[in-house]
Amino acid sequence: MLHLASQSPRRSELLTRLGVAFGHLDLNVPEQQGASEAAADYVRRVAREKAGAGLLKVIGSAEAVVLGADTEVILDGRVFGKPADAIDAAAMLRQLSGRTHEVLTAVSLVSAAREAQATSLTQVVVAALSDADIQHYIDSGEWRGKAGAYAIQGQFEAHVERISGSYSGVMGLPLHETAALLRQFGVLA
Repeated sequence: MLHLASQSPRRSELLTRLGVAFGHLDLNVPEQQGASEAAADYVRRVAREKAGAGLLKVIGSAEAVVLGADTEVILDGRVFGKPADAIDAAAMLRQLSGRTHEVLTAVSLVSAAREAQATSLTQVVVAALSDADIQHYIDSGEWRGKAGAYAIQGQFEAHVERISGSYSGVMGLPLHETAALLRQFGVLA
């Protein structure tokens, strides 16, 4: 059976689109980038750690397959994680304003016998944001718990000029790459 090592409603929604049955695993995996750890290495490591921690919870089931994922916003090589508060969120949005940034999502699939990983890199171009635009978005509360302080599938999409890559990857689970991994593990036909 497939288990999603995430409580993210977005990841659940996206995984449901693939038509596979899955359970949820509630985990608390630290998301702390090492001082000299490159952004891409960090994202891949966290996805792997989530999947591995999930597998430890279901290790008694020989058929268990666990999916872990991590999504981060990256600007100039710097990871923009989840903002601590509204002030932090506004600062992130000011830095993203009028610029192109990357969204990197890593997906790890593990079972007792094997492990595989895929990544999705998307370029996101954000329009120039006025102070009023930023304050309106902060007031919406949609930024809470979101890497880079925004959710592309919500109100913030009106400020995205274009993307080059995977829309579902920016949401948190790149469906093309995820489906390929699930096929490798025999979870998806």
